[in-house]
Amino acid sequence: MPRFYIEADLTVDTTIELTETVFHHWVKVLRAQIGEKATLFNGQGGEYDVALSDVAKKSASVQVISFNPDNRTPAFQALLGQVMSKGDRMDYAIQKAVELGISEIQLLTSERCEMRLKYDRDQKKLDHWQGIAIAACEQCGMNIVPKIHAPISLDKWLASELPETKLVLAPNKDEIDVLADAAPHIALLIGPEGGLSEAEIQQSNNAGFKNWCIGSRVLRTETAPIAALSILNYSFKI
Repeated sequence: MPRFYIEADLTVDTTIELTETVFHHWVKVLRAQIGEKATLFNGQGGEYDVALSDVAKKSASVQVISFNPDNRTPAFQALLGQVMSKGDRMDYAIQKAVELGISEIQLLTSERCEMRLKYDRDQKKLDHWQGIAIAACEQCGMNIVPKIHAPISLDKWLASELPETKLVLAPNKDEIDVLADAAPHIALLIGPEGGLSEAEIQQSNNAGFKNWCIGSRVLRTETAPIAALSILNYSFKI
């Protein structure tokens, strides 16, 4: 059954009109017919089964049938501090982090950061990345859409209030069991292509971050969140 994110209030036993985006994808592209069912979620928790009840030339309505409260979130909450990179690498990192259950993503700039958003708040680019997070939720079944926060400097982020467990991906450092006593509320820092500088790693250590070296290889910036979040999902599995 297809799944769609919709910016609308959803209540069982009501009829709602589809937004233009959902109408285009489900009715125009997938050619849904009256009576066909889909799952809708609005990011406020849970999901709703609906049936297509009316179709016009430029609009359609659905009957909301039932509610499922399962959000399919992991047994941990992780805030990803991701230094921005150019091109598809950033898209890929966001997509896979969402699929693996990230709670929110804070975009960062650093010494070796490859890009700077215009005025640090290029809304078009931010909307693009938020759209990637929504599409990933549609695909993977998660019903709480992670927020993509406008970029700030690494310095500013390290000085902010962060989760109890703090981990920085630091290749070529001595391996320690950083998850032995880890709380399920985690801040995960990942550097850009080229990595964080030694001074930035030391700065994160001073802010309470533990160095996390995953194996003997150096991971790309878009691969690192996949590896780290996969390990966290296994470590905190119920």
